[in-house]
Amino acid sequence: MPSRTRILAAGTALALGFSALPALAAGQITFVSQGGAYQEAQTVAILDPAAKELGITVNQDSAPDAWPMIKTQGETGKPIWDVVDTPPANCVRGGKEGLIEPLDFSKIPNAEAMPAAYRTPYSVAYEFYASVLAFNKANLGDKIPQSWADFWDVEKFPGTRALRNHPHVTLEAALLADGVPRDKLYPLDVNRAFKKLEEIKPHITVWWTSGGQSAQLLADGEVDMAMVWNGRASAVMKDAPDIGFTFNDGFLQNTQLCILKNAPNLDQAVRFINTAVSPELQANLPLHIDYGPGNPAAFDTGKIPAERAAQLPSSPENAAKQTLISDEWWASPEGEAAEKRWLTFIQ
Repeated sequence: MPSRTRILAAGTALALGFSALPALAAGQITFVSQGGAYQEAQTVAILDPAAKELGITVNQDSAPDAWPMIKTQGETGKPIWDVVDTPPANCVRGGKEGLIEPLDFSKIPNAEAMPAAYRTPYSVAYEFYASVLAFNKANLGDKIPQSWADFWDVEKFPGTRALRNHPHVTLEAALLADGVPRDKLYPLDVNRAFKKLEEIKPHITVWWTSGGQSAQLLADGEVDMAMVWNGRASAVMKDAPDIGFTFNDGFLQNTQLCILKNAPNLDQAVRFINTAVSPELQANLPLHIDYGPGNPAAFDTGKIPAERAAQLPSSPENAAKQTLISDEWWASPEGEAAEKRWLTFIQ
């Protein structure tokens, strides 16, 4: 999950920290997210309003990488956390290993009404971000790439390049560059993707490892084009007008809400998820940070101005230009094997 960009409006200050005691009262849950400006934004946009609506206390913890704690708590059979905001691959893997509760969507009508592709048997989309192709117009002139095929074409689009040092989305970009249609990406042809990556590898100046690094590479003019997260690109554009990006050929990614197996406040956790993904509360999030609502019905509430919707990765217009990443494929044995193969490729 990317580090989040700065909050766009002042939010409620968080008192985050790991509690050694489970939430025992029926009127509370423990909610876990990634911390930082993102958790501050969702606190004011979703968590505080949900707590008020349900009449419960939402205790908070933060874990940028929740998977180790999901495994540790799940294996004890007596977890401390209730609801986790995490990449869906963690929810799927956890569900298959008996660490995450399967969801009864008849009890979560707001989630049941969402597109089936935005759910797994164990989780539901909470917010969206995107991996996009960004560029420095000052360096490229009129040679502006608009697709991964352009990014791979070093003759027509000369310039320095950067890609993420991670197989997720990078393999998908290679396959799009090689002519695979967006709707035919999965299951990924891993051999074909790595073969295409070998073509571009000599032309990659930096394989970046953090969202901040990718943004700085563009801002400093160290690279002319790069794969970046949309929020990072938007943040750089505020101070560097020559930086731009396109949602064309982007990759729509999300974090999802799931519940730990044997959660201490299971019933309240289910109620909370239903409220947290309601269109009204979901529409609040992009008013505070550069990420889109997980529930597309949020765009029908009238809360999100048209000019703001145009900047969001999950708006209907922008989502139609992108590929929805299959975290279920990445959570499969084939996906795990591709992750291991990446380590050999990048060395």
